[in-house]
Amino acid sequence: MVRSWDAAVGRAQERLATAPGVRAAGAEEGRGFALWDLASCAEGELGECVDPEAIGPAAERRLRERLGECGREWPGGELYRRRYWLLDGGADAERAEPVGTVAVDNWTRGPGQLAVSSLYLRPSARGRGLAAAALDEVYRAATAEGLPGYRLEARWTWQHAVRYYLRRGLWVVSWKHAIGFARVRRLPPYRVREEDGRLVLLVADRPSPGPDEPDGPDEPGAPDGPDAPGWTPLLAAGSERGRLRLDETAAYRQADGWVHDYARSTLALHLALAGRPLVRGPQWWAEAWRWADIGEPEGLAHRIGRFEESARARGRTVTTPYRPPALPGVPRPAEEPRPNAPAPPPAG
Repeated sequence: MVRSWDAAVGRAQERLATAPGVRAAGAEEGRGFALWDLASCAEGELGECVDPEAIGPAAERRLRERLGECGREWPGGELYRRRYWLLDGGADAERAEPVGTVAVDNWTRGPGQLAVSSLYLRPSARGRGLAAAALDEVYRAATAEGLPGYRLEARWTWQHAVRYYLRRGLWVVSWKHAIGFARVRRLPPYRVREEDGRLVLLVADRPSPGPDEPDGPDEPGAPDGPDAPGWTPLLAAGSERGRLRLDETAAYRQADGWVHDYARSTLALHLALAGRPLVRGPQWWAEAWRWADIGEPEGLAHRIGRFEESARARGRTVTTPYRPPALPGVPRPAEEPRPNAPAPPPAG
């Protein structure tokens, strides 16, 4: 049993600092790391690939002005998080040039999860599994010290990042301010596949792997051999007259609380990325604010609308598969009521 999350985080940071393909950033490298963060923001927010090593003072100033709050440089350095350089696989850590970054907060989020940020790779280093390996090392470091796993966030409009985290098999655990993803022991590997025009979410008939075990068969490139676990369907999402139809299985109704809660939100994000309906009808849509943090698919549709409105208000070009629901008489969900205010009646 973990007696202190803070102490466990410290030990996990020490493990991560000695992991292969990772090197802790020194205090004198803080400014350089901040420029890599800036390059990541420029790509995600502006759609512009910038070489972090080529960002001079004038270019940095222009980028931060264009990015606004997103491009703000946060002071504090190691006080808030530890920063790590990602190195090319097999390279000597002492002499290798960085090809990417990752950072881990010095305290946990949620129920004892490591908080991951600044995951970024230069375009020339992508496609070789380096980001996946870094996330695996974070998970191993966390679970080796008794922590349940890790959590990270990505803006909805950063479609490349959102799709990547789903391909890695991460569960969707929040959409309050951004899309929150997690990999924790209590959530088993899952898959989403298409069957008869529906998207079906299935979970593996075993828990997530431990710190010294290989990743589950949901991970890219993992085989489905005779020793692979079976897969149990939980939810199936189809479309009827342009609206969502969500069907539950008996296995879903009997599922563990975490799986029961996050299966709906995870399937919802898969639906959104496939451009499929998220709303079951006017009554559901009118009360979508109830799931503005996490929960039913209508809550994600509500939040996506807000995310995209905010991006357009900042002058960003928004290109996503999301389509607002066409429901006569209910153009958009109501705002969340103020404390002690009566909830609006359901739409008929």
